[in-house]
Amino acid sequence: MSESQNLIDKLLEQKTELTREIIDQKIAEKKEKIGAGYLTDQGALFLIASDYGVTLTESSKTEINLKDLYAGAKDISLETRVLNVSPTKQFSRKDGSIFNLRTMTVYDSDSTASVKLWDEKANLPGIENLKPGDLIKITQAYVKSDLDGSATINIGSGSNIETIDTDSQIPLIDKITKDISELQEGQKDLVVSGMIDGIISGMQFTNSRGQPGTALRMRLKGKDNSAMRVVLWGKDESLIPNMISQSANVKLLGVRIKSSNQGNQELEIHGNESTMIEIEGGKETEPIIARILSIAVTEAGKNMIVAADSKKNIYNISDFSNSTSDCVEGDVIECMPSKVYGNSITLDENSFVRKLDNDETIPSLAKIRTKISDVKVDGTYCIESIVLKAPERREVQTKSGESIALSEMFVEDDTGQIWIKGWRIQAKLIDKCELGEIISITGLNAKSNNFGEGRIELFLTAHSKIKKKN
Repeated sequence: MSESQNLIDKLLEQKTELTREIIDQKIAEKKEKIGAGYLTDQGALFLIASDYGVTLTESSKTEINLKDLYAGAKDISLETRVLNVSPTKQFSRKDGSIFNLRTMTVYDSDSTASVKLWDEKANLPGIENLKPGDLIKITQAYVKSDLDGSATINIGSGSNIETIDTDSQIPLIDKITKDISELQEGQKDLVVSGMIDGIISGMQFTNSRGQPGTALRMRLKGKDNSAMRVVLWGKDESLIPNMISQSANVKLLGVRIKSSNQGNQELEIHGNESTMIEIEGGKETEPIIARILSIAVTEAGKNMIVAADSKKNIYNISDFSNSTSDCVEGDVIECMPSKVYGNSITLDENSFVRKLDNDETIPSLAKIRTKISDVKVDGTYCIESIVLKAPERREVQTKSGESIALSEMFVEDDTGQIWIKGWRIQAKLIDKCELGEIISITGLNAKSNNFGEGRIELFLTAHSKIKKKN
């Protein structure tokens, strides 16, 4: 029996004029008046009992399900499975004293919940060895309301967590894993699977409190070929393999789905320090032989290269070590990258590059180009076309209030027409084009129109280059 039903029975025993229907109605009235985000069914029952002059107490050492958690519950015990575990972090109290905190996410057949392990409990023996899907028993814990109003399990000095090896109706991780195609806005504490789609990159930033932070960015593709952007806050490239194939499977444990703040109505997958990442791949990279199709130079003087191998796979090469400084477009090179993430190659001080003799089995740019009619969503393309509509620039306001430049132009070849767009720095490349010009563009990403029209559009990337034809 759930704790909620237990409390209802106690109230009915003491107030025989009440019925379950009346109590259910009064629970709804209390939650509507105070706000469902701040009051659970159990909390409402305590208030209703007080109205009738009855004092309710929760059962001692309550065995409870996650969906029945409520702020104020004490000495609870429950059986659950691990979804993810964060590293221990240290924080300072106002008096200057230091305390440790580790967070976990757990789940059962109906719900998920956050678990906070305080001070010495943050380093319980064996806690570092917990894996997603492990069955655990939490005893003598207490429940408090988190900042977002959700009930959070707290592990204090009298509480304990231990792994158990018994039969359980709680599903294993694979049974609760969702494909990219199944995701909806507002979902949280998810296990998500997909395939690498394009670039994986790290990001460094300063947060609103002036503290440095990191994030890992990537795109994942689902079974229906739909793709979604991923941002994992507090993560960096040290957590993933150095060699990841273009079709590598990825599993993210403990993420939520939200709208992008770029003003384009797309959904994104967001994770945090507790999110666990499982990516197929290896520690050692392998040499890649490819032909340079284009070289774009950043404001910092770094080469951003689009290249293709003998199988017509297109790569985005980011050279942070000037290893390609003596290379030109059309050269065939062999490189040993420091990292290969899908079609994204990183060259740094640990990489080497050498020119090879021309190899006719590796296609030139002319053979790599795609006709507009053959462009498919989420692919990487090089095209040649004529500008039908002069570039237009506008400022797009994001949800965070940032104003971002967006330039777009309409082009065609002998098979079809398409919009080409560029954000931020890439907007400047489009601005330089003129009506009637024939242009060659490398390193374009194809995306579906955000307004449900089924239209495909092409977007410039940091590796893109536009060359005007005479």
